[in-house]
Formats: sequence, C-alpha cells, structure tokens
Amino acid sequence: MAPMQKRNLQLIQVLLGVVIGALVTLSVVKYRDSRHYTRVRNEDWSKVNLMLDLIQKNYVDTVEQETITDAAIAGILSKLDPHSVYMPPMQLTAAQEDLAGNFEGIGIQFNVPNDTAIVLEVIAGGPSEKAGLMVGDRLLKVDEQVIAGVRFPQDSMVRRMKGPSGTKVTVTVQRGKEEIPFKIIRGKIPVRSVDASFIIRDGVGYIRLAKFSRTTFSEFQEAADNLLDRGLRHLILDLRDNTGGYLDQALLLGNAFLERGDVVVYVEGRKRARELFRADGKGRLKDVGLTVLISENSASASEIVAGAIQDNDRGQVIGRRSFGKGLVQEEFDFSDHSGLRLTVARYYTPSGRCIQKPYVDYDYDIYNRYADGEVFSAENVKLDTTDKHFTRNGRKVYGGGGIMPDIFVPMDTTRATEYYQKCNRKATQMRFASAVFDRHKDRLLSIEKYPEMDRFLKEVDVATSFRSFASKTDGITATAEEWEKTKPYLIPQLEALVARYSRLGENAYYRYYLPVDNTITVALKELEK
Repeated sequence: MAPMQKRNLQLIQVLLGVVIGALVTLSVVKYRDSRHYTRVRNEDWSKVNLMLDLIQKNYVDTVEQETITDAAIAGILSKLDPHSVYMPPMQLTAAQEDLAGNFEGIGIQFNVPNDTAIVLEVIAGGPSEKAGLMVGDRLLKVDEQVIAGVRFPQDSMVRRMKGPSGTKVTVTVQRGKEEIPFKIIRGKIPVRSVDASFIIRDGVGYIRLAKFSRTTFSEFQEAADNLLDRGLRHLILDLRDNTGGYLDQALLLGNAFLERGDVVVYVEGRKRARELFRADGKGRLKDVGLTVLISENSASASEIVAGAIQDNDRGQVIGRRSFGKGLVQEEFDFSDHSGLRLTVARYYTPSGRCIQKPYVDYDYDIYNRYADGEVFSAENVKLDTTDKHFTRNGRKVYGGGGIMPDIFVPMDTTRATEYYQKCNRKATQMRFASAVFDRHKDRLLSIEKYPEMDRFLKEVDVATSFRSFASKTDGITATAEEWEKTKPYLIPQLEALVARYSRLGENAYYRYYLPVDNTITVALKELEK
C-alpha cells in the first residue's frame, strides 16, 4: 500500500474511533441523565432504610425480611462496641430468665454455631452440674433424638431439655473424642445470686456471689444478717467469675459497706449526663472488715463493687486482674419479643478510672492472658501506667483494663497431675459423686450438720472408693507416687461434690473445697497479719 493511502486509512480509523467513542459517551450520558437520584442523608439513617426498601422492591429472589433485618442490625452493631448486641426472641427470653426468675429444666445454657449445640454455662447447683456436664460439651442427643448435625431447630432443643421437675432425660454429649450419656433429673432452676454463705472460722464469714440479678442484694442482705447474728467481724466477699448484671444491685451492695457521702461509682455518656452515686451511710456492714476476691472473669457490676472498695480504701482486693468491662447497657425491647442491649454510658470508679479494656482482640483477651502468662505471674500483667489515678489514701491505681488487685494470687497448676487431668476430661469426679448419691440417697438427704457429714465421708472412704470407681468405670489408674501427689487436692473436691447432694447444698460444697483454694488461703493469711 502507498504511503499516502496508508496515512489516509489511519486517519479514517482515528475518526471512526472518535465518532464511536462520542456515540458511546452520548448514550451513557443520556442513560445517566435519565436516572433518578434519591437524595440521602447519612446523618438521619435514610440510606439504611433506602437500601432495605430497594432490596424488598427490586431484588431478583424472594427475601426473608426477618433474616435480612437481623443481619443488618448485627452488622450495624458490630461497628460499635462488643457489648451492644441484638437478641432475637429466644435469646432475649433466656437472658431475662438468667437474671430475673426461675425455670424448670436441666440447667445449662448453650449456642449453636455450626449445627451442633455447645454448652456455654452449667448453672451452679443445677441438675446438669450434679450429673457432670461441662462447659464445651457438644450436645449430640436428647433421649433418642439426635440433635447434632441435622439442623435441629434450637427452640426444639430447648423444649426437649426443659420439662417438669422430677422427670428424667438422657443427654448424650461429645467430650473430646468420647461420647458420654448423662442421665439427668430435671429440677427447678433457681436464678440464685448467693452460691454460699457461712462462717469459715471464728468471726470470719464468707459469701460468694455468682451474678447481679434482680434479687442479688436482698439475697446478700439475708445472708449477711445471718452471719452478723453468728458474730461476723470480717467478711470475705467472693466475686470471682461473677460476670455482673444490674447496676442498681451493685450500687446497693457497695452502699452496704461505705460511709455516708462515699462515692460508689459515677456514669456518663454522650447522651447521658454525669450521674454520681454516693453511699447513704445506712449500710449494715460499715463496721465489718472486708476482703473482696476477684478473677479474670469478674466483670461489670462486680468490678464496680471491687473498684468502690479499692478506691475508698475500704478493704483489700485479692486475686487476679478483673475482666475490664466499664460500659453500661440499656435494654430496648421490641414488640416481636426481640431486644437490643445498647451501650449508653461508661462507668467510672470513685478515683475517676474507666476500667474498660481496649476493643482490639476483645474476644481473645482472656485467652491471651493465659498465653502471655499473666494469670501465673504479676510480672506479666500489662497495665496502662499512663492512665494513673489515686485512692483516698493516695495509692496508685490504673484504668484502661480491669481492676488490678491489691494482692495478686497466681493460678496454681502445680497440682494438676496427669491422673487428675484424665479424670477431669471424663468428669469422673462428678459421676463418682452421683454414684455415691445413688447408693446412699436416703442417708445423704437426711444429713443436716457437718459433723454428721464428716462421719459419712469417713465411712464411705472417698479415696479408696474413687480410685476403684475411676479404674472400673473409666479405665483411669494412678501410680502410688502420682496418687499421693494428687490426693491432697482431689479428695477435698470429691468430698465437696458428695456433700453437695445433702441438705447442706452449695454451702457444703464450698466449705469442703475452700481449704485447697489458694486465693482463700492468701486472704486468711492476710487476716492473721
């Protein structure tokens, strides 16, 4: 092709490209110009409503509005804090029961993350705990009904496990690689706050609070009055593993120990003006010595009480650094029986500390404390030393991550022999206690005093009986050396589990178990100083 012709062809190609490009551009512009733009204002949430409306009117497939709405709510709340949560009807009902009332059933809480229910909590003193169910167990069957891996409805699981007191149900669980059937007699599940209350030794009382429910303070006051009648001079208040609850109950409890005008706590939020709560000076325990026990699972309302006692220098706080929840939630209920717990304020201890821990790796914080060795040594505790405050007497305390106790007590793992761990994995101790109860039911149920219980435990010969039971039932044996190392820690636990079946109940469990509780040991030694 001649050079002139080639140049002309290239020019024609360029002109065609320009024309085609112009036509495409005109058509796009024309399309855009014909569209209707809906005005949105992010500040009034109109875009969220618009999105849901557009999905409803235009999406290609049928939409389950409830599913989409729940997912949208969960997505929005995930951008806030870890404690602002949406609760569908069943979850809300369970949460309200846990803090407010009674129900009949087996006494566990669970969720279903992957088509298999996992036990989240075994209610203290309930039928499931006595039978040996443990947190982390996978629920496989209820009686003969398979409920795992078959998309069994969660509400149907609950209905099958709940039932009138005295009726029996067999719950089969997977624990590790084993499948274990537990025969459980349903009972009235009390939403009880006071797990135990008794005199440990002359003048020294012990009260353990499990949570802050609607009845917490009235239960506590009744227990405290009983101890006062028996000569109480110093109280050990055990808030370990107490995950909190209602703010007003924490205020009442703090008020019981503090002088008139002492600050218990104050709360403040973007839409909540600062509100200061002071003691009225009418508390019945103002003149009683006080030790408060906390752990890494002590949270929320229990931290309010511990912080008030520590900042007012009212007593000693002993244990390990608490959870670090310094947020206040308000519940908003909807007409479909679902609800929203929304964080509306932060609470601050009397010295001005907000003990809320950072949101980063929030779900793994407790795990990280174990991995980093914090629960085993005070030297490994990570405190924000820049957030410095002072107690009434001028002692330094820190915010930003829970309540650091005045005296740190590390977790003791030295007594966990391989034999003990094998028994734990199969809940051999709890099943042994149940077997003892089955054999001596009438005798156990008649015991009302500790000297009689001591005689019964000696007659049963717990040590020999348990070794035989563990060997025959679970194939677990120990060398003489391993047994001697395990026995000082294991026997009190076995005696506590057996004694719990008597009328002495939870008090008996803690009375027999506390002698091997190293935090209690430290607290009692401090009183001797």
